[in-house]
Amino acid sequence: MKILLEDSSQNLTLDASSDSLITISGNSFSLYWNEPKEDWNLTRYRLIPKNINWTKWKKKSGQTYFNVADGQYIFQIQQANGNEMELHILVDNPFWTATLTGYIILVSITLLLVTFLIFFYRQKIKATTRQVELRLKKEYRMKFKAGQEKSGELANAVKSQGRVRSRKYQKVTVLFADIQGFTKIVEHINPEKLIDELDRFFIYFDEVVEKYHIEKIKTIGDAYMCAGGLPNKNRTNPIEVALAGLEMQRFMEESKKKHSGEYGYWELRVGIHTGPVISGEIGRKNVSFDIWGDTVNIASRMESSGTVGMINVTGITYQLIKEFFICEYRGKMPIKYKGETDMYYVRKIKPELSEDELGIEPNSKFFIKLQHIRFGDLEEHIMNKLDSELLDELHYHNKKHTQDVLTQIEIIGRSENVSEEDLLLLKTAALLHDIGFIFEYNNHEDNSIAFAKEILPKYNYIDYQIQQIIELIDVTKVGKRPRNFMEKIMKDADLDYLGRADFIPVSESLYRELNIHSKEMNLEEWNKMQFEFISNHTYYTNTARNLRQVNKERQLQKLKELIEL
Repeated sequence: MKILLEDSSQNLTLDASSDSLITISGNSFSLYWNEPKEDWNLTRYRLIPKNINWTKWKKKSGQTYFNVADGQYIFQIQQANGNEMELHILVDNPFWTATLTGYIILVSITLLLVTFLIFFYRQKIKATTRQVELRLKKEYRMKFKAGQEKSGELANAVKSQGRVRSRKYQKVTVLFADIQGFTKIVEHINPEKLIDELDRFFIYFDEVVEKYHIEKIKTIGDAYMCAGGLPNKNRTNPIEVALAGLEMQRFMEESKKKHSGEYGYWELRVGIHTGPVISGEIGRKNVSFDIWGDTVNIASRMESSGTVGMINVTGITYQLIKEFFICEYRGKMPIKYKGETDMYYVRKIKPELSEDELGIEPNSKFFIKLQHIRFGDLEEHIMNKLDSELLDELHYHNKKHTQDVLTQIEIIGRSENVSEEDLLLLKTAALLHDIGFIFEYNNHEDNSIAFAKEILPKYNYIDYQIQQIIELIDVTKVGKRPRNFMEKIMKDADLDYLGRADFIPVSESLYRELNIHSKEMNLEEWNKMQFEFISNHTYYTNTARNLRQVNKERQLQKLKELIEL
């Protein structure tokens, strides 16, 4: 390799064998390594002590240095093809340059003293603005990642009115509600009063479906149609739609008592079915959202074959809601091209899950039970993120580690007889405790906490639950000691690998990860550190001690043997 050195007074061409000291009269100079552009190699370099660290590998053929202070320097260069070279450079600036520099510095200091307050406040404002910008960017990134939801598979369909941009959903619960006696009342009631009454009913129905995150599809005359499980997929939609149906029927019953008049009263018939649908927007001018498929047709049949004041559901929907509601079997109904389907009336919420004797209002046990089902949606979402967005070369803190901690939380939590709500919070914390690694390696727990604050409200976690989950994630930090029983369970589950039979390979995977992303150490130093850590470690729960303590002692012996080799 040859290098051309240029400064204000000389041009020198030097080869890799040159080891003489080169003197430069000036505080700026340029170095060029003589390769044609098409043959540029990946190159890195540094000028010691001005730049102690190597530059990044890049395709480059030269570098210029400005305002280099007097002194001796070493320029080192390496190329990906194995070429390397080292130059010893002495910078000896002329006296007049130093004097001029002194004058400039003196003038600069004077100006700084005169404008100190202005400069100080400007810098403070800039720093504050920069911090706000960085925080906003991070929050935006956090919101974006937390808001990414998988919502259905793309499907293709065409209707005569126009092209449909459609999505296919495998599990949607469709509700049809039809007002009975409408035709008779229309013949006698004032049109304005008729519209007002329909508005009153449908406005209330809209409030109910919004409350349960159900999508209103349309109203046709006196019929109301809505669907749960779209546009965002979820496992809880059959239960939520059944709750909505009960509230609609209760409202109609109360209206019947209050507004019964000479022209009769309004009554409601409700039908529900769960299955796959295709949804999309249709039309060219007046675009509307709609859904299609056998599920829609069967739900409509459930409504038309139902009874006034009742909620008629198919056997498929019944299987999905029977743990929450008291239902009554009412026989089979033939479905064209589908054979027969069982039918059930949804009577009310089960007494132990209801706030009232009527079985209309769900209690806290109901919502905890529902949240355990909703946790499945959150778990699927987070596991997909861990699978596709984790930083490279996470040999230990990967998707498998999260799954291991989740499994251990379930084992310890149930063995220690924690409540269903506490188990839910522990599982949620275990699921989210390493999600921060999708943003950066360091401070991942703080990023996990920020992500949890952003995403958990979307899955109906309430404030006190989110706060407890945050504290459970925080206790997984190295050196943090648990303050309560739930934190002890979290700590034991996170460090379960210390007492597992596969401790040595798992420990080595953590060693490889740490060497890539943080400080370097050799394997012997790592084993010594692990030996000391395990020697001082204790499991907090009886379950963890019974499961892992004996194995932990064996791991200590294995580490001791490795250290003594």
